[in-house]
Amino acid sequence: MTLILFKKIKIITAFLLIISITNVSADMFLGEFIDHSNDSPITTEAALRNPIIPTTSERLSYGQSSNNEHIGFFSKPTDKETTSGLIVIHEWWGLNEDIHLMTNQLAALGYKALAVDLYDGQSATEVREAFQLSSNLSNNQEAALANIKKAYDYLKNEEGVDKIGIIGWCLGGKWSLLASLMLPSQIDATVIYYGSLVDDKDKLATLEMPIIGFVGTKDRLHKQFIQFSQDMQSLEKDASVHIYEGAKHAFANASGIAYEEAAAEDSWKKTVEFLSQHLN
Repeated sequence: MTLILFKKIKIITAFLLIISITNVSADMFLGEFIDHSNDSPITTEAALRNPIIPTTSERLSYGQSSNNEHIGFFSKPTDKETTSGLIVIHEWWGLNEDIHLMTNQLAALGYKALAVDLYDGQSATEVREAFQLSSNLSNNQEAALANIKKAYDYLKNEEGVDKIGIIGWCLGGKWSLLASLMLPSQIDATVIYYGSLVDDKDKLATLEMPIIGFVGTKDRLHKQFIQFSQDMQSLEKDASVHIYEGAKHAFANASGIAYEEAAAEDSWKKTVEFLSQHLN
């Protein structure tokens, strides 16, 4: 009986060790994306909101850079003329169907919304895939910014919009700020849903557009948003950061398991009001 019990203890110990090693491994390889260690790209309630008016959408080419043709998802109001545009930047999963749904919602607010593809046709359904794609993107920042610039040019020159905003979630939040730093006087409004931020005040001083940001207190990066808010305030910039007590990273994502209705719906309401104020 003692031998059997000993063997059972060894098996349980080994099992717990495997779990521990797996978690450590996940922590090590995900780096700044550790909040996604147990994530999955399932459609959230955020993506399933009904557009308030009908929209017309299509996949289209919005430009070419470094021999790569950029194919995005474009949506606009079906029966309403508009001269305001939005660049939409996907989460770390890529330009999937859930981002299409969010883009339709944004278009229904009265904008010509163009969701860019920073992964050049690829998307992820597993954490390691998403990490690899996002890491490759971080290592090719100039190419990614050139991609976004093509989207800006397309909306401006081909769609004839007068004002252009930019919005992104998670990885997209990070790149919405980076794109705004690339076009500090051209972008008219910036929306940042979590994601890592720039803390160089000399760079932030160049920003001319109003900015709104959202983050939860259980997000690993929420202190960056507090510092960002303080930096922007000291620079006398038009920036507001909304912090949701107890909300996790990716609480408003179109894809993922961290969706939190209260924070997601409040931030969406504020986003709608912010865009209306600065793009209409």
